[in-house]
Amino acid sequence: MKEARYYTPLADKKVKCDLCPHNCVLKDGQTGICRTRRNENGKLYTLAYANPCAINLDPVEKKPLFHFLPGHTTLSIATAGCNLRCLHCQNATISQVSPEEVVNMPYDPIDVVKVAKKNNILSISYTYTEPIVFYEYVLDTAKLARKNGLKNIIVSAGYINPEPLQELSQYIDAANIDLKSFDDNHYRKVNSARLEPVLQTLKILKQNNVWLEITNLIIPGYNDSDENFEKMTQWLAQNGFADTPLHFSRFYPTYKLNDAPPTPVETIERAVEIARKNGILYVYGGNIAGHNSENTYCPQCGKVLIERTGFISTIKKTFKDGKCTKCGKEIAGVWE
Repeated sequence: MKEARYYTPLADKKVKCDLCPHNCVLKDGQTGICRTRRNENGKLYTLAYANPCAINLDPVEKKPLFHFLPGHTTLSIATAGCNLRCLHCQNATISQVSPEEVVNMPYDPIDVVKVAKKNNILSISYTYTEPIVFYEYVLDTAKLARKNGLKNIIVSAGYINPEPLQELSQYIDAANIDLKSFDDNHYRKVNSARLEPVLQTLKILKQNNVWLEITNLIIPGYNDSDENFEKMTQWLAQNGFADTPLHFSRFYPTYKLNDAPPTPVETIERAVEIARKNGILYVYGGNIAGHNSENTYCPQCGKVLIERTGFISTIKKTFKDGKCTKCGKEIAGVWE
């Protein structure tokens, strides 16, 4: 175990974890909601440090990141644990358990960087579960990766306090944040969290020039109303996120939400239409086989710039040096 960052010692050997908005107060021997941070004799320790349960090579499009070095491969790592309790979690077998309950691989930050360099990988992605709960591991690895010319990506629900996020943002190049809904009641009921801290996370990442993309998983009967799409996209447009790619993802029954059907394609298309109407320039529909909703179009002239099939991106002749060659429109993103 490694001593955790961001906690406050209290009386009677209690501690308050200051990493995320849950702000867990733990007695000696207790572990936080995330299952990864434990009070041992009045000190907070992380159980996740250098304990990845998953290491894979992925297309960056899988994160999903569509405007960040398309076509490149990223090294994905994860540890067990999460500070949310999403009823629809697709990775519940590793996110809803402690690092002590899974098979781990002993990879120090230097080992992770060596794997990336050996495979000529451009970036490391902290993903699959929730990188916030293996914060110290992410931070140390990201610092080392940056020194070695690698980029860092987080795929997160964004449920973190401002101070640790400010520090982490100095070493993160790109992020995909799950914006579960624009209804706080949905967050409380389905995710055991709150909306406002996630909106704060989006603002902090933007302020720190981290390339940002946002994903909204649309669950029939839960967050699929036009009102939700309207409020979400209006807020994004009004708060400086008009050129932030927005991914509306299709839901399939899983984990504890087997009562909801798959998202109708028509619902995804409606969400995309509402987002564009409200000024979001780059809107995508995800998890829809054989659909063209994952292509990148020039928001000015409508030409196809990047064509995607599955996780494969094909850059068209209409796109070069970050611009549409037909009308000259500069396309927001990190292209080289």
